[in-house]
Amino acid sequence: MTTSTNWEIKGTYFESCNCNIACPCVFLEPPSTGECTVLIAWQVESGNYNGTELDGLNVALAAYVPGNMIEVDWKVALYIDQRANEAQQEALTLIFSGQAGGHFAAIAQHVGEVVGVSQAEMDYKAHGKERSLTIKGIAQMEIQGLDGIDGADITIINNPLAAVPDEPTVVAKSKSFTYQDHGMEWNLSGKNGYYSPFTYKGS
Repeated sequence: MTTSTNWEIKGTYFESCNCNIACPCVFLEPPSTGECTVLIAWQVESGNYNGTELDGLNVALAAYVPGNMIEVDWKVALYIDQRANEAQQEALTLIFSGQAGGHFAAIAQHVGEVVGVSQAEMDYKAHGKERSLTIKGIAQMEIQGLDGIDGADITIINNPLAAVPDEPTVVAKSKSFTYQDHGMEWNLSGKNGYYSPFTYKGS
C-alpha cells in the first residue's frame, strides 16, 4: 500500500497510566513517579484511508516512558484489531505509526523503540462515563470519568501534549489496569485516566 495523507478517522479514545490524577505529562511536567506506563485505546467509528474503509476497528498503543515525555525516548507496542483485513491493517499501521502524516507524525518523533506491531483480539466498550478495553491475553483496562460540579465532566483544554488535540479531555480514574507483553508488566488501579472523542486527518 502506498503511503497517503488522504485519510480521516473519527471515533472515541481513552487511556490510563500510572500517574496520579491528573497526569502531569500533558502539561509537559515529569510523570508522578518519574516514569510513565500508559495504554491508549482508540475505536474508529468512521474512517477512510485512501479508499480503504476503517469503520468499527480498534487500535491500542502501550508505551513506557522513563522520564519527561518530551525529553526522553518512548518504547512502544502497537496493537491492531484482528478483525482488520490486510489492507485495513496496513492502513491503520501507517496512520498510528505516524508514517501517513497528521497528529501521529508529531507523536512519532518521541518514539525511540517500537518493540512490536501485531494484530490482537480487542474488545472496546464505552457507556456513559465508563470506558473499557480488553486485549486478549495481554491487557485489561477500565476507567470511569470523575464528577465535577453538579456531576458534569471535569475537563482539560489547551494542554500542550495531548492524544487528541482540539478536544476537551475528560479526567477519569482507573478501576483496573493490567498489561503484560514485550517484557513490560503493569498492574495498577486508582490512577489517572483520560478520554474524549477524536478526529484525525492526514492533511
